[in-house]
Amino acid sequence: MNALKFEAKSHDSPDELRTPDKTRVEVVRLPGATLGRFKLEPGWKWSECVKPVVKTDSCQMAHVGHVLSGTLTVKMNDGTQKTLSPGMSYTIPPGHDAWVEGNDGFVGIEVMSAEQYAKPS
Repeated sequence: MNALKFEAKSHDSPDELRTPDKTRVEVVRLPGATLGRFKLEPGWKWSECVKPVVKTDSCQMAHVGHVLSGTLTVKMNDGTQKTLSPGMSYTIPPGHDAWVEGNDGFVGIEVMSAEQYAKPS
């Protein structure tokens, strides 16, 4: 097993940046982990902003993350719906849509889907 290396990076200078409509995914790659800071503007909706890039009917990424600011509602394909707000950590399985609530943008840190999220298909 490889030992982890002590390293720190800023999302302000990401290793990769993805910017679909109303979306900013700042990807930082560290030894053994990839993290993404997801910044979603007011009016952002997955089915309008990311779907045209990834070309799936619903988001097929599994997410594990933590909400820093803003509010995001997630609706699963089966109709189950939850609203995520600051201070909440979450897991979201594949098969969902999501949208930013209100006039404030959403900022979250993702620890599972960052390597692939919002990459063109």
